[in-house]
Amino acid sequence: MTLSDLSQLEWLETNGTGAFAMGTVAGVNTRRYHALLTASLKPPVERFVLLSRVEEEVAIGDTSFALSACQYPGTVAPRGYENLEAFEHSPCATWRYGLNGTTVEKQVYLVPGRQAVVLRYRSSAEATLRLRPFFAYRDYHGLSHARHDAFAGLPPMEFRGAGEFTEDAHWYNNIEYLAELDRGLDFREDLFTPGIWTLALKPGEWTAICASIDGTGACEPPARKADPFLVRRADGKPTLIAGYPWFTDWGRDTMIALPGLLITPGHLDKAREILESFLGHLNNGVIPNRFPDAGEAPEYNTADATLWMFQTMRQWLAAGGDRAFLRNVFYPAAKEIVTWHTRGTWYGIGVDPADGLLSAGTPGTQLTWMDAKVGDWVVTPRHGKPVEINALWHAALCSMAEWSMELGDAAGVAHYGSAAARVRAAFREKFWNAARECLFDVLAPDGPVGKIRPNQVFAVSLPHDLLKPAQQQAVMRCISTKLLTPVGLRTLDPADPEYRGRYEDGPVDRDAAYHQGTVWPWLIGPYIDGYLTAFGRTTATLEFCRNLLQGLESESARRGCLGSLAEIYDGDEPRYPRGCPAQAWSVAEFARAKTLL
Repeated sequence: MTLSDLSQLEWLETNGTGAFAMGTVAGVNTRRYHALLTASLKPPVERFVLLSRVEEEVAIGDTSFALSACQYPGTVAPRGYENLEAFEHSPCATWRYGLNGTTVEKQVYLVPGRQAVVLRYRSSAEATLRLRPFFAYRDYHGLSHARHDAFAGLPPMEFRGAGEFTEDAHWYNNIEYLAELDRGLDFREDLFTPGIWTLALKPGEWTAICASIDGTGACEPPARKADPFLVRRADGKPTLIAGYPWFTDWGRDTMIALPGLLITPGHLDKAREILESFLGHLNNGVIPNRFPDAGEAPEYNTADATLWMFQTMRQWLAAGGDRAFLRNVFYPAAKEIVTWHTRGTWYGIGVDPADGLLSAGTPGTQLTWMDAKVGDWVVTPRHGKPVEINALWHAALCSMAEWSMELGDAAGVAHYGSAAARVRAAFREKFWNAARECLFDVLAPDGPVGKIRPNQVFAVSLPHDLLKPAQQQAVMRCISTKLLTPVGLRTLDPADPEYRGRYEDGPVDRDAAYHQGTVWPWLIGPYIDGYLTAFGRTTATLEFCRNLLQGLESESARRGCLGSLAEIYDGDEPRYPRGCPAQAWSVAEFARAKTLL
């Protein structure tokens, strides 16, 4: 494979704290987020790139060979990828190099629960390894430049392991990250190196060195790769990272990803802890959309995260979750949530008394998952009554009626059942687009929006038959014809004049395309739910759905972040992985959908 090919294949190592190591198979860091240790000083936030990379040279007899690589203006040096024979991403990142008849293996992995990375090497013949570490010591969203106070305010790094250290301190300047250049962002930084570690490699034996900020020593690699998205906060409570390398934990993403990542595999206690944690931050009937870095208040700009929690709870109970949690914790909180949504809460979220449908937002706000915003420009304005918000609202009311029945709350049965029926009647009347035989995307203040988007899939995929059978089939035919791709659903019909088929160039161009044509893999889960609801579980429909998932599975093995799924793909061929390389809800909905078949 060429340098271009190898540098577009990424690997990821995590440790359950929000810390991570990430890079390319080629060894060239192409993102500012690529590093051997991005530590989380207050898990899972306060992330800092500490150890950016190491330069590796192996001496066998009188001949030296490079393992590493780095991009500088106009050149790559050294060129260790030229010696690469194989790479495996599981159970940890592992490279195998061929050096004139000698095989050298390298592994990189993080120590669970610690702010530490282990690098270990094994040679088939006696050899000497020289490692030169490079430090960035900066916020993981930023870039480092040569300065006298490079390490101020951050914990020092300690190396433990075999070998001898020789001081040779200086700065290497103008290191380039070409993925940042492609994204229209600053892409050059300077890195500091203190000197060189020299290690003796004995034939067939692993030699390890551990770099940490907490005194950790080298250990064996994990037997299997842990779920990268499940982490524990500094207070010990579990949460889900929305994606690597740049997201932390988001309410919407967490509630959508929980079923596939934790409930389906049977980790019900962890799922319950996360639900409890978010309920602990309930404010005026809304759970947080995002937990910022330490010291900042949670953000509540979401119309759907709280409603998705009802669906997560429904699946948790169906998987065998303790009914006492429903009775004692969730149901009382859910009653409060419905009350607040009925009378009105954050950002204009509230029931329209005229029809019982849920409205959300005002001009200039973005409260749904289609939330791209550039300055004051909301790229996909959806204030009013979005279709998926009302599908979720109907499903939440139906669940409340069922839970009321189970818990002996007769008044709740009548109240929530009546409210759900009213929403269902209004939804069928007002969202149906007879001219196109599908659903309007939003009932906006100035009239219904007829753009064909994937949000209508939730009117079919969610339980409780919001639509009539003929309407369900019509909606799924529309989505299948105009939005379905081998890697998920497009966010806009290609025939729409605002369609953007490629997600590329600078930040404004990318944000303009984010929900205007890009493909989102996580939507394959709701699509399969809806398809099987509309057309039944037959040999043909099940085979069709399996083929869709096989296409996504091949993606995780051959492109992007190996073993994971990207946040988005281009709407047009060739569909390159874009956005966040390892996205929780993409992986989760793929995993959950597999269990349906």
